[in-house]
Amino acid sequence: MQMGFYFDQTRCTGCNACRVACKDWNDVPAGPENWMRLGYLEQGETPDVFVAYMVHPCFHCESPVCADACPANAITKRPEDGLVFVDREACLGKEECGAKCLKACPYDAPQFGPEPQAKMGKCNLCHDRLAEGKVPSCVESCYTRALDVGPLDELKAKYGGGTEARLFKYSNRTKPAVILKMKNPQ
Repeated sequence: MQMGFYFDQTRCTGCNACRVACKDWNDVPAGPENWMRLGYLEQGETPDVFVAYMVHPCFHCESPVCADACPANAITKRPEDGLVFVDREACLGKEECGAKCLKACPYDAPQFGPEPQAKMGKCNLCHDRLAEGKVPSCVESCYTRALDVGPLDELKAKYGGGTEARLFKYSNRTKPAVILKMKNPQ
C-alpha cells in the first residue's frame, strides 16, 4: 500500500492553515523550516485575474530520490505504507553533506532550520495521528476541504487520477504519491 495526498486546487484559498497546523503539531520552530509550504500564482490584470495555490509537503514518492542521495542512509521508505521518513539522529546536517537530499528532491521537501549543522526534517504525514485513526493536522485544519490523505489507490478511486496542477510538475522518475485537481482560468 502507498499512502498519499489529494489536493483540490479549485478549493484552496491560500489561508495557510495547513502550514501553521503542520508547524504546530510537529513542533517545528518559527523560521525557514516549513514541512508544508504553499505556492502562489497570480496572472492577468484586473478585472481578469487568475490566482491559484499549490501545497508543497513531502509527497512520499514511490521512488524517493532523496533517500538515494543521502550519504548517511538517514532517509527510508516504510514498506507497509510507503511513507518516507528521516532519522534526524543519523542525518549528517546540511553543511556536512551539502544538503544532497534537498538538491535531489524535485519538490524541495527536505527542510533545514537556520542553525549551523541543522538536521533535515520533512512531512511525515502525521504518522502518529494516522496510527490513532486521525487525519494529519494539515487535512484537519483545511476548512475548504482542499486536502485529503489515504491509500493512493483509494484516493484515485474517489477523486480520479489527476497529476497536473498549477505550480506542480509530476516527476515520472520519483512518482509522487499525490492526486490533484487543477484549477483552470475562467
